[in-house]
Amino acid sequence: MSPKGKRKDTLSEEDIDKIVIAQAEDDSAWEKPVQVRRLKPTSLSIPAELATRAAFLARLHRQSSVEEWLTHVIQERVELEEAAFADAKHDLTKDAA
Repeated sequence: MSPKGKRKDTLSEEDIDKIVIAQAEDDSAWEKPVQVRRLKPTSLSIPAELATRAAFLARLHRQSSVEEWLTHVIQERVELEEAAFADAKHDLTKDAA
């Protein structure tokens, strides 16, 4: 309960989706857009043996550069990890309910 003694109802994802869809075309329902700046690329050092293996695989996959191939591989892996985390979080909240 909140300090005032009233319980704040929480919306399910489905309820939130319905609200968002209903307000999608109504500009007055939305806040001012947020501007996001892209960060500068970051250097990453990896062991020489791993760099050699990555370069071989980049050539095997016909990528123009090892950096491009590594970016693609890292992006895929991050998306996989995020999906696994979201599934685990969903399972935990479902079990808690």
